[in-house]
Amino acid sequence: MAEELNMVSKHSAEKRAAHLVDCFTTVSNITAKECTQLLERKPDIVTPNGFENGFVPQGKSFSPKRKEARTLLKKVAETLLGYPLGNNASFIVTAGRYEFKNKGLDVFIESLKHLNNRSGLESGLKNEVVAFIMVPAWIKGPCIDLVCALNNPDQISKGRNCVTTHELHNPQQDPVLQTINWFHLKNKKTDKVKVIFVPAYLNGFDGIFNKTYYELLIGFDLSVFPSYYEPWGYTPLESIAFRVPTITTDLSGFGEWSSEYSKNIADGVEVIHRSDYNGHEVSMKIAETIRKYVQLDQTARTATGKKAAAIGKKALWTEFIQYYELAYDIALKKKI
Repeated sequence: MAEELNMVSKHSAEKRAAHLVDCFTTVSNITAKECTQLLERKPDIVTPNGFENGFVPQGKSFSPKRKEARTLLKKVAETLLGYPLGNNASFIVTAGRYEFKNKGLDVFIESLKHLNNRSGLESGLKNEVVAFIMVPAWIKGPCIDLVCALNNPDQISKGRNCVTTHELHNPQQDPVLQTINWFHLKNKKTDKVKVIFVPAYLNGFDGIFNKTYYELLIGFDLSVFPSYYEPWGYTPLESIAFRVPTITTDLSGFGEWSSEYSKNIADGVEVIHRSDYNGHEVSMKIAETIRKYVQLDQTARTATGKKAAAIGKKALWTEFIQYYELAYDIALKKKI
């Protein structure tokens, strides 16, 4: 296989290292299976990636930060779309590196199509859902007309009906835009589902939000990270740390780990089974989970957010450091 993929040197180096080290570790049970198969050595111990939540607003500062983020998300969405959103609109997000297949961007967008197509049915959406895709791409900069409209509220209702907040160099070849168009997600005022593509690094200086990703994350109602491949997966972990329940898959290390603590979205994390052959079923399950969650009242959402945060605390470095200490112990004993 290594020869077929033109990776003989890399595979050889990794395999030799795996067999020569005193303690062989990996970040999840998923990658442990990979190592056993591809490197022909079972890891001595799994050392999950921990999380430090010192930058998550605590106590009385949490609610104001969340309100500030939601206000900004709503303002940008309404300005971009060209019409006001209802007061009960829900904001959902997916984010990460632009790995269209691995990050599950394809099935996420497909799930939005299912969600939008059912909105007219009795079992469909009662209120609007605004889905933000926050994935950095090759951009020229912020959309100038959007910047002007944000600075001039009188332009908010001029029928903009746009999708992207920043101007792309190659919009015709962009996989996210292509898929949005393929599934006829037009952001019409009558659509219950709106899609907003934010192809910029959210470092606080993007020209539209001018907030960091974490400063915006706190304002969302739900996150979706339907990974096809993810050794661990910090994005869903970061989400629940900010009390934003998340949907992920059992093909991510975090998803596989969190399934021990959460049975479904009501517990804070929905872990969907994913394989090479069930992409359509995954998209349908995501759509149904989103639909059920956004129908909850605020009291139920707040309770779910707290459950999500409680799971997040189980993944702090203070909890996971024990596995690293054990790895050092294994290595030292073999060395002696």
